[in-house]
Amino acid sequence: MGTNLKRSKDGFTDIYKREMGLFRPRNAARRFSASEVLMKRINLCGKLHGHKGCVNAVEFNSTGDFLVSGSDDKLVIFWDWKDRREKFSYLSGHLDNIFQTRIMPFTDDRKIITSSADGQVRLGQIFEDGRMDTKRLGKHQGRVYKLAVEPGSPYIIYSCGEDGFVQHFDLRSDSATRLFYCSSFSENSKQPMNSIRLNAIVIDPRNPNYFAVGGSDEYARVYDIRKCHWYSPISSDTPVDTFCPRHLIGKNNIHITGLAYSNTSELLISYNDELVYLFEKNMGLGPSPLSLSPEDLQKREEPQVYSGHRNSQTVKGVNFFGPNDEYVMSGSDCGHLFIWKKKGGKLVRLMVGDRHVVNQLEPHPHIPMFATCGIEKTVKLWAPMPSDFPPLPDNAEKIMKANKQGREDHSRITLTPDVIMHVLRLQRRQTLAYRERRYNAADFESDEEEGETYVLGFSDSDASSEGGGNQRECIIS
Repeated sequence: MGTNLKRSKDGFTDIYKREMGLFRPRNAARRFSASEVLMKRINLCGKLHGHKGCVNAVEFNSTGDFLVSGSDDKLVIFWDWKDRREKFSYLSGHLDNIFQTRIMPFTDDRKIITSSADGQVRLGQIFEDGRMDTKRLGKHQGRVYKLAVEPGSPYIIYSCGEDGFVQHFDLRSDSATRLFYCSSFSENSKQPMNSIRLNAIVIDPRNPNYFAVGGSDEYARVYDIRKCHWYSPISSDTPVDTFCPRHLIGKNNIHITGLAYSNTSELLISYNDELVYLFEKNMGLGPSPLSLSPEDLQKREEPQVYSGHRNSQTVKGVNFFGPNDEYVMSGSDCGHLFIWKKKGGKLVRLMVGDRHVVNQLEPHPHIPMFATCGIEKTVKLWAPMPSDFPPLPDNAEKIMKANKQGREDHSRITLTPDVIMHVLRLQRRQTLAYRERRYNAADFESDEEEGETYVLGFSDSDASSEGGGNQRECIIS
């Protein structure tokens, strides 16, 4: 069989080759799932209604049969996404907005870990008789945006908080372990180091001994759990590697909102009011990035860049998509979701995902679909659909130009107390005006809405007042 099996761009050639016996069915399915033609057909295919506040967290279970979501209303909801219905829900026990929900593997989907603006990490457990029990596993001082579950383990969880601590939980014991306190790098050993407010934590799926954290400075830090000082009362951090684009080193007011690992240990980093960057494993700056000379930095390979979106108002996640992580996706302050080709950074899909801000995007574990959530009260489902919509809307350039202008304007602002108070007053006026419009206008959120039919305006405000939670928790400080 001397046929030249070049990778097709349209995906349909792969189907033909599968029918001719030139591809194994499984390989053909994976290649078609990653094809650009399929990606350009992704569109809104459903909504899940049930929460009464901003939805901040979504996750599919390991089989992809259902998903769980968490919200400002402090509810955790289990969804049968195929039938678009709620299976059941429970009150999490949190005192403030839920920021993440994680299903523990190999527990028959009966153990759910949640984190919140109240600083708690909590366990929800479903018993055989249908009873639901929740308890606190640990607490941070400040908000806890993200959790990380060790791949394949029904017991091990990590959390990171605004207090700068990374905590380790083993469900077989009753106490949390503070692994270390994340602090800033300093060129002067006598200068006190500041705490890094942590927003993101992810575990390398290829080697679960390694995990990365990101927060209120420019560096993503990678740690080896085997080198953490388990029994030290307060251990400072000693990363094994760090990652940062050259031009962001030393920049003030730069911080990381989202991290993601690919299946080949590539690290994806999303910066507040900056761009998204992809680092290969060998592109790190080492454990002490400030010790590198300018000449050493110039020799470092630059990461792949993904641009066009705006990440300013909320703590946005970032994720890979495709059977072999062929795509990168992110939400945006403009209400759109962006999908780029991982290799080369080409924008292949731009869709309206929220009337305000898209925060989180969660891929299905087995098929080419994903779920999103944001300031609205719904979970949205996206999959390839028969559609006449173009992959990029006619105003794509306008959207990206407005987002770029917003980033540039923000970088020129000096945040004096007077400026901060002025911004807060403007936000309050915009919120009141929005509420008045909502009160006077008919409810236009219906099941017939399609992702491409929203009408959006472009501004730097996020005037959502949709129920449930405290709006300040939806906006990054």
